[in-house]
Parts: sequence; C-alpha cells; structure tokens
Amino acid sequence: MRRFSIYCDESGHLERDEQRIMVLGALWCPEERIRESAVRLREIKARHGMAPGFEVKWTKVSPAKVQFYLDILDYFFDDDDLGFRAVVIDKEQVQLDHASFGSDHDTWYYKMLFLLVHHLLEPEAKYRVYVDIKDTRSRDKVRKLHEVLCNSRYDFRQQVIETVQQVRSHEVEHVQLADLLIGAVAYANRGDGANSAKQALVARMRSRSGYSLMRNTLMKESKVNLLQWRPSRLAA
Repeated sequence: MRRFSIYCDESGHLERDEQRIMVLGALWCPEERIRESAVRLREIKARHGMAPGFEVKWTKVSPAKVQFYLDILDYFFDDDDLGFRAVVIDKEQVQLDHASFGSDHDTWYYKMLFLLVHHLLEPEAKYRVYVDIKDTRSRDKVRKLHEVLCNSRYDFRQQVIETVQQVRSHEVEHVQLADLLIGAVAYANRGDGANSAKQALVARMRSRSGYSLMRNTLMKESKVNLLQWRPSRLAA
C-alpha cells in the first residue's frame, strides 16, 4: 500500500485573536517523494541566497522577497505529487456557541482538524499525519485526534493511519509550504490589501489553481481543495 504524509498548520485559530478568518490547511505528499521535495525546496532557497534552514512563512512575505515566494508557490503547482486542502471558517459569521454543546474552542479546533484530514484518506493507502505544535497542552488532543481518525476508518490497530504527531514547523519544509498556502487563502478571504507582495502571491495562486480561493471547490479537487465551512443547526 502506498504511504502518504500529511502536514497540517493553521492561521487565526485562536478564539479571540482579532482575526475574523480562520484557515486550517493540509499539504500531502507520497512518502517516497518527501526527500526529493524537501531538496527541491532547499534548492529554491539556495538560488535566492537563503540559508537551508531559512523558515518559509507567510508572515515573512515582503516585496524584497516576493520572487522567492512566487518560486516556492510555482514549485507547489508544478509538482504533481503535492496537493493541498484548506477549511476556511469565518468566526464572526458562524458565531459558535460552544458552551451550549458542552464543548470549548480548543475541542472544536480538533474537530475541524478531523474534518480537514478525514476527507483526504483513501482506503488503499497508509498515512502519517504531522501537525505543528500548537501549545504545551495539545499532546493529549493530538492523541485523541489519532484515535478518532482511526476509528472513523475502522482502523482499530492503527495500521492505516500510522501516526498523528506534533512537529516544529521550522524543522519541516512541508509544514512551511503548508503555512504559505494557508496564508494566501486566509489573505484572500480576509480582504487584506496593504502588502503588494502578498497580493502578488494571492493572484498567482488564483491564476495557477483556477479558483477565487473564496468559494468551495469540487469535493474531489486534488490540487487545491477548499471548503468554506458553515455549521449545521446542531454543530458545536
């Protein structure tokens, strides 16, 4: 069975962070291509005079580095083995009432991670899921996420979803790439417009994907898969 790695990150996930738009994103790659892909990303860094350990990050996008980030974005679209999915949530519009459902924002966050990842799982493959370290209390939540993902696939021995583990984004190129793609989707949906370099990246992602980044894509879209999440009447 083919094995895939899924790298997850997020933007605007805190309950009261003054960010209206929350985006959870996942980049996936076949395991046999991970090393080659990481080397390609480091080559782009070297070509632009960056150190191999330079952390690709949406918050670092600036006019001085715009071509570097455009090259990173183009690499994602040129590599047929890489795919990206994002769940976009307007926290003002959905107005979640966690308390009424005996829940809290942190628990709901992991429910959204489940929604993000579960959609990517195919029956004839194995998976390793990596999530950026969120806080010092997240280890138990990550363990529970692994359990729930496995149970949803009747994978009670955890032989299909082999691991869900935390990583540090500055150590993993693919989490950094996920951060960049998430940033572009979030920027498009927030309607920000002050940073010309970020505007250029959003425009390039729209052009290469064929999507506005502000609406749902087809459910089976494999390159850039987007869901604008709305709660059902009974959602927690």
